[in-house]
Amino acid sequence: MSESMTWLNEPPQWTDEDGRIRVVTGLETDFWRRTFYGYVTDNGHFYHRPVTGDFTAEVVVAAGHSALFDQAGLMLRAGDSTWLKTGLEVTSGAVQLSTVLTREFSDLSVVPLPDHRGELTLRLTRFGSAVCVHRGDGDGGWHLVRLGYLDLPETVEVGVMCCSPQRAGLEVTFRDFRVGEPISRDGLE
Repeated sequence: MSESMTWLNEPPQWTDEDGRIRVVTGLETDFWRRTFYGYVTDNGHFYHRPVTGDFTAEVVVAAGHSALFDQAGLMLRAGDSTWLKTGLEVTSGAVQLSTVLTREFSDLSVVPLPDHRGELTLRLTRFGSAVCVHRGDGDGGWHLVRLGYLDLPETVEVGVMCCSPQRAGLEVTFRDFRVGEPISRDGLE
């Protein structure tokens, strides 16, 4: 098991070995609060550890997306009504990069990935109450996807998440998950 990581909503199948976390999602799992759909769901799979202060988390994610809203990526969580999730998600007929920022109500932003080759590197950084998401460009560079505000306590839960709101059985591989010092604020470009 990765250093002190635990599950919120443990999936039916998973392993954590040699820097790879493999997960198969349970039936109709998701994280969402109210906006547009009117419901609250908090049964997605989140493998996490506590992190205090500012940080940058990174992971490489790949998943066998096939159903609408299948998703896998990173999550930061301060409670059931304050969190951010970002990752690969099937929406509008394609795998895209989605980010949901939740402050009692969830919002969604989506970035197309026209050259997606099955794997994506993600980076999530906290600077106090500011959170930002970057995606890797495949050549060692980064592109800013989202910058937002969350009222966060000093210690939050950070890790990988995956969900399959319309089915069970999404197969996900996370590799090289790490949490370290925050990137330079100049790295927000």
